[in-house]
Formats: sequence, structure tokens, C-alpha cells
Amino acid sequence: MTAGQWSTVWWILGVAALYYGAARLGLLQQLVRDQVTPLWPPTGVALAALLLLGLRVWPGIAIGAFLVNVFLGPSVVAVLAITAGNALAPVCAFLMLRRAGFQAGLERLRDVMALIFLGALAGMLISSTIGTSALVLSGAVDAGAFWSTWSVWWTGDAMGILVVTPLLLVLRRARWPVRASPARWVEALALAAGTIAVTLVATRKADSSLLFLVSPFLIWAAFRFQLAGAAPCALTVSTLAIVAAADGIGPFAHDDLFTDMVTLQAFNGTTALTALLLAAVITERNRTHDEISRLCARFAVMLAQLDPRPDPYDTPPADPHGTPWDEPPDERPDERSP
Repeated sequence: MTAGQWSTVWWILGVAALYYGAARLGLLQQLVRDQVTPLWPPTGVALAALLLLGLRVWPGIAIGAFLVNVFLGPSVVAVLAITAGNALAPVCAFLMLRRAGFQAGLERLRDVMALIFLGALAGMLISSTIGTSALVLSGAVDAGAFWSTWSVWWTGDAMGILVVTPLLLVLRRARWPVRASPARWVEALALAAGTIAVTLVATRKADSSLLFLVSPFLIWAAFRFQLAGAAPCALTVSTLAIVAAADGIGPFAHDDLFTDMVTLQAFNGTTALTALLLAAVITERNRTHDEISRLCARFAVMLAQLDPRPDPYDTPPADPHGTPWDEPPDERPDERSP
């Protein structure tokens, strides 16, 4: 094989390994049959890999999905169906995003909206429908639990896109901020500590309204650090909320799985949307401001380079009587005198 083909093989194996590792982390907080979780990180890994490396790495997604599900069952046919759904969903999401002109920098509001509606909400309908149907047809899940299982699967895959994919896209362009001032570092540490502390308090109190105390920290992250701050904060908040829901504490201390899932995913969805949309709006505003500043600077340089216009008259023109116009009016001859 050529060097390019070997490179593709290594990328495929790397994506498979990342998918498998992310899946093992996601399964730590499963809610349905040790297989369905409220946050499925591999979907975010898969879509990010496709956006950054292209369709050539899709076999790595399929390999990783198969290795994860082959140990979970319930049957070979069901495993193959779930694997197909898990691989097909991010591929379809990627194709829809590419058709919409998506840019991986997430610096435009339209890119964030495309990621939300095409990548997360629409694309993950495929994996949730195929996977839940496979579990029901194999007898692993009762037919009466189809919609509850489907809702957990769909929202889990969608949240993986909303909180994991933006973080990976940010990490691709991350550079050590060598020019950051000490005050900037202090602000970043205060943001991180405040976000974690408030989320821990909010997810361990029975009052669900306290969950939205984290909103000011998400706004702070978006305004001051854009996507580089908003994406990690959203992932941290969602992870802590999922841990609380899996443990059945705080606002998730209910016996009804559906009620807990509605509360959890409403909170996680609000968190992700607030962080991503605000970060995109602020980034667009800053970019527009910079572009206007550059245009103003160029215009100022152009004006400075223009030669001054020559004076068309060496001396002021005289009036019809031969008197210069700049002579005081009281010293001019009286036109009415004989």
C-alpha cells in the first residue's frame, strides 16, 4: 500500500479506538438495559472525525460501534443492526451538514444552527429508531417501552453531538495562550471553579429551578471566551447533571424514568443551546467589528495618500467694479453715488 493508504488505515483505527473509549465512558451512566445512556459521547466523536477527516474514516466508526455492542448483545442480528444505525447516523448528519455549507470553525450562527437541527436532532433519528427497533424485535425491550427507550436513545445521541463535537472542533485549533495576561488566567480559573461549584449545588437540591443558576456562567463563558470557553463549560455542566440523574439525587429523585429524562434533557438541551448560540453570536460580532476596523484603517490610509487639491486662484477674483471681494464692505465705493 502507498503512504496515503497507510495513513488512512491508521486514521480508521484511531477513530475506532476513540469511539470505543468514548462508548465505555458513556456506558458508565446507562439508564436502559445497560446500553442506552442520556449522553452518548461516541456520536460526537464520530461526527467530529467525519468533519475533520472526511468520509474515508467511516469504517472506523463502524468498527468501534461493533466492538462496543458485540459485548452487550442481545443477539448477533440486533448487534449488526445497532452497529449499522450507529455508523449511518453520523454519516448522514455529515452529508447534510456538508450540503448546508457547514464550516467546522463554528464561527457563524448558521453553522451552529445547522449542527443543532441537521447534525443532532435530525441525524440522530436514524440511530435511535434502528437501535430501539432492534432491541424490541429481539425481545430485549418490551414493545410498551419503545417510546421511552427511543426518547432516551435519541436525546443521548443528540446531546453527544451538541456537547462533544464542538469541544473536539475547538481542541483541533487550540493553541497555548502565550500572550494571555495573569488577569485572563485568573478569570478562566474563576469561571471553571464557579461553574463546577454552582452545578454541584444545583444538581443536589430537590428544587429543579436551581438548575438554571448555571446560566450566568454559560453566558460569562460565551461572552468572554467564545466557543473555547462555552464548549467545555457546557460539557462539564451536562456531565454533572447526568451523574446526578443516574444516582437519582437532587431534582432527579423520582421513580419515573420518563420524568427524570424530561427534566435532564430539557436542562442539558438548554445548556448546550445557550452556550453554542451565544458563543456564535459573540464570535460573529467580534469578527464584524474587526472587519469594520480594518476597512476604516484602509480608508484612512487611502485618504492620507491623496494629493491636496491645487488652489484654482492665486488671488481672490475682483467684482465687476474692479474691487477685490475681500475688501471690507464699508470701504467699497457706493454704487448709488453719481
